[in-house]
Amino acid sequence: MEIPDTFSNTTIPLVEITFDTILLAVIIAVLGFFVVKILGLIFRRSLSRTSCLPELVVEFLASFLSVLLYVLLLLLILAILGADVSSMVLGLSAVIGLILGFGLQSTISNLAAGVWIAALRPIDKNEFVEVNGISGTVVSVGIMATELLKPDNTFVTIPNSLVWGSPVINSTRMETRRVDVTVGVAYGSDLDRAIRVATSLMEGHDLVLPTPAPSVVVTELADSSINLSMRAWTKTPDLWGVKFDLTKKIVTAFREADIEIPFPQMDIHLDSPQ
Repeated sequence: MEIPDTFSNTTIPLVEITFDTILLAVIIAVLGFFVVKILGLIFRRSLSRTSCLPELVVEFLASFLSVLLYVLLLLLILAILGADVSSMVLGLSAVIGLILGFGLQSTISNLAAGVWIAALRPIDKNEFVEVNGISGTVVSVGIMATELLKPDNTFVTIPNSLVWGSPVINSTRMETRRVDVTVGVAYGSDLDRAIRVATSLMEGHDLVLPTPAPSVVVTELADSSINLSMRAWTKTPDLWGVKFDLTKKIVTAFREADIEIPFPQMDIHLDSPQ
């Protein structure tokens, strides 16, 4: 009488894989998942202690390492299950090469652009930038895309190739910014007096820097007014506060100085019929 095989050595029909092999693959997959998580965390913390690397670069490298480790884990599981990994890699290489030629050109472009963005840092985390006509605070730069948070709290994902291939306006990279406030005065106003009042207003503001000195220039002879541009320098975080203050206070300052800010107007001349 034959002794039956144990359950663990039972072979699954058609695939020639034992339950022991499947159990081992599942255990390796679960353990490998946690190992990849732990290694990624250790790698991220190690890079964070390096002061020369910005946070954006640390996140990019940590994400790249995690993807690489997950691919290696997948190949290990396939090898345990009896798959010919070497031939599989060669076969996948040929297929990937064919696919890349037709459908993944943009994917490779995004990946390459992500590497350049992380290395050269035209933008960094928490900076306010304008990319491809979209303005927002940089949340992260991933392997494939850059994430921005707009001032109205909407979340925008931009492919890295568009970020790298477009002009980037970085509003917070420099320590100081120039505030421009445009105001119009009536053609009959004392222009020199208006300039003195506007200059005095900027010089008396606590957040306006003394150097470069505030200035007022005539920018346009418009239809209804002479337009003046008030130009004051301030620290970048104070930009909008200073702009709002100057815009509000110049109205009161001109009213107290009897300088008219005109409404848009049009003169119509009617000729009497001949």
